[in-house]
Amino acid sequence: MTILYPDAAKVGSQIGRSVPRLEGRDKVTGRAEYTHTMRVPGMLYAKLFRSTVAHGKIKSVDTSAAKKLPGVLHVVTVEDVMKVLKSPYYGPAFHDQPILAHEKVRFVGEPVAAVIATDPHIAEQAVQMITADYEEMAAVYDEVEALTSDVFVHEQLKPAHTFADLKHLKDAKNTNLALDYRLRRGDFDKAYAAAEHKFEHEFRTQKVLHLSFEPFACIADYKDTHVTLYDSTQGPSFVRTEIARLLGWPENKVRIKVPYLGSGYGSKLYIKLEALALALSMIARKPVKVAHTFEEMFYQITRHPSTFRIKSGVDKNGKIVARKCEVFWNGGAYADIGPRVTQKSGLTAAGPYDIDDVWVDSYALYTNVTPSGALRGFGVPQLVWAYEGHTDMMARALKIDPVEFRRKNLAREGRPHATSQILKDHPIEKVMDKVLERMEWSKPFDSGGNSHIKRGRGFAIANKAVISPTTSVAIVNVSADGSATLYCGTVDMGQGSDTAMAQMVAEVLNIPTEDVRVTPRDTDVTPYDMGTLGSRSLFHMGHAVRRAAEDARDKLKALAKEVGEPEGSNIPITDLFQKRYGMQAGNVIGSGIYKPDYTPPAPGTGQSPNVTPFWMVAGAGAEVEVDTETGHVKITKLVNVVDCGKAINPKSVETQISGAALMHLGFTMFEKMHIDGGQVTNASLADYKIPGFHDLPTKLESHYVEHDQSNGPFGAKGVGEVATFCVGPALANAIDDACGVRIMEMPLNAETVYRALRKKQGKPLEDA
Repeated sequence: MTILYPDAAKVGSQIGRSVPRLEGRDKVTGRAEYTHTMRVPGMLYAKLFRSTVAHGKIKSVDTSAAKKLPGVLHVVTVEDVMKVLKSPYYGPAFHDQPILAHEKVRFVGEPVAAVIATDPHIAEQAVQMITADYEEMAAVYDEVEALTSDVFVHEQLKPAHTFADLKHLKDAKNTNLALDYRLRRGDFDKAYAAAEHKFEHEFRTQKVLHLSFEPFACIADYKDTHVTLYDSTQGPSFVRTEIARLLGWPENKVRIKVPYLGSGYGSKLYIKLEALALALSMIARKPVKVAHTFEEMFYQITRHPSTFRIKSGVDKNGKIVARKCEVFWNGGAYADIGPRVTQKSGLTAAGPYDIDDVWVDSYALYTNVTPSGALRGFGVPQLVWAYEGHTDMMARALKIDPVEFRRKNLAREGRPHATSQILKDHPIEKVMDKVLERMEWSKPFDSGGNSHIKRGRGFAIANKAVISPTTSVAIVNVSADGSATLYCGTVDMGQGSDTAMAQMVAEVLNIPTEDVRVTPRDTDVTPYDMGTLGSRSLFHMGHAVRRAAEDARDKLKALAKEVGEPEGSNIPITDLFQKRYGMQAGNVIGSGIYKPDYTPPAPGTGQSPNVTPFWMVAGAGAEVEVDTETGHVKITKLVNVVDCGKAINPKSVETQISGAALMHLGFTMFEKMHIDGGQVTNASLADYKIPGFHDLPTKLESHYVEHDQSNGPFGAKGVGEVATFCVGPALANAIDDACGVRIMEMPLNAETVYRALRKKQGKPLEDA
């Protein structure tokens, strides 16, 4: 029986349930529809002709042969695009990316022309018939070099007016700098000079790919009065806003429909193929589908490669007293959301430590490679790789146990972060202790003796500030039969958000989660959400959903009072509607909106008393066996622990942790985009190595600690990213512990480890 009032049901009956995924049956039976496999009536297909040079002026594009191929309807260059969209530039931070290359190309793989045909194979054949002539220009590929290079990727910078901290770069020339974020607390120079021990290291991370199972895809259906996009996107609200801007239309003429999403990990945020699909549909006057192959994903968006220079001063008691961080982010040819990665991750670059004197410089830089953007962790895994490797190296040099060195320096509850915000709901010791317990850290450890197989273990700890300020809106519709429908813009791309949001609605209304339906994302129906990114959804949208459900519940109470029910009545919802309308009729609609309080960081110092609504905390421990004769590393144990606040759906939390850990294991041990003269030389799954079953840890443990998030919905917060943070440094620290080699750049594959071992032996291998 459906019960009206929450106090009439068992408290917590829906929160904390491992409810099976609401969409699970559709997915496992093959009924789920994805943009990449969709068709709409009259649909045409587009394929792209791409640049073969990293930086150059376009002298000519010859499309004459392609146009003659039967089945080809249009061959499009930027000149054609500009006939339908006067200003063909887009981007969330800068309006710097042209729909098709305009006047020059800035990276190998940049789209230069598009073929629209009746069949995708014909379109692909026609692409092979296009030729282009370029006047090649000098290129810059390295992020550190880009800061001082006299090769400039863009002639003039064009901030998108979205972010206040980019306004000073409007019309800037002769620079590759897309953002220079600074944080200053205390007096680093003075504290460092006075320190008993001084350490300085440089760490690097490589270019890696999101590699979603569903490649990028978008279908645009343009009409003179409105346009509909069927889109594989994590942020339909932003896409709607940007498409409306390009068209000069009100948002209500732009509709974004999101079918099931085959993962995203940050790659499908903001605008990717949508502007191109729109332009092609406007030209063809029919629906046009643009869908990437797996190879083409290497030319769309990647994670930021980075260089992190870190200096720390330590006093005679082993207390870190000063830290300076210089982080260089390789943003590629177009900024995408790189400036936000630079700032939002940069503020945590000093790590989860209690350090009074901190200096951070974080630079977003243009280069002539595939653009970089958000990837599960929003830059923080690159930072943790460096500062947790640095921490281990300091501890070993000081002959202090690495765990105890960290414990001595942790920033605890009630202490100020480097931004000056007081840490709250930041259970870092609780997470640390859980990792050490599962690793049996206090027990004797067998390091392998005189065998060529050496064993070691490593540990890492980290935190992250959630992205803020952002807004979420939700609507809950209660039907006369007692079931409920949730309308929200959060996109479930595999993380289980639909199920968790339904559990929140069910908890408030005291109905089974199975009686809640979550409407597919459609901007004509579902209200605004900033985007599914940065582990913000469960917290931000969760608040909006909770408020919408509470609004509906309050209206049901008012309806009960209206029909004469006594206070505290447990009349079933079905009977309530019957009593009010005389039949099964009517609806009760509740709405909710949430935007957390936020104080922008002070320019120049990055100081703010309220820079984030919540902190994410993670720890990891690893045990490895290193074959010193081959460099092969076997991971015998990997333990990941995160703080989840309150687990809304425990099973989903566990699978989020294990999925994130294995994804970052691939980035740490195997994955790397190899680039030669700007050309990606391993742009296929045959050559781009991802983990296989034999690469998985012998024992993988995924745990969470519950520490009530005092300002979270039902005490909860997101865990989509947090388990990625510590895998890399824990493994690197374990390898160092096993065989005494410190590797400062990912990936830690067998060749890298073997080279490091040979170098340690004084017998370095020649470079290939």
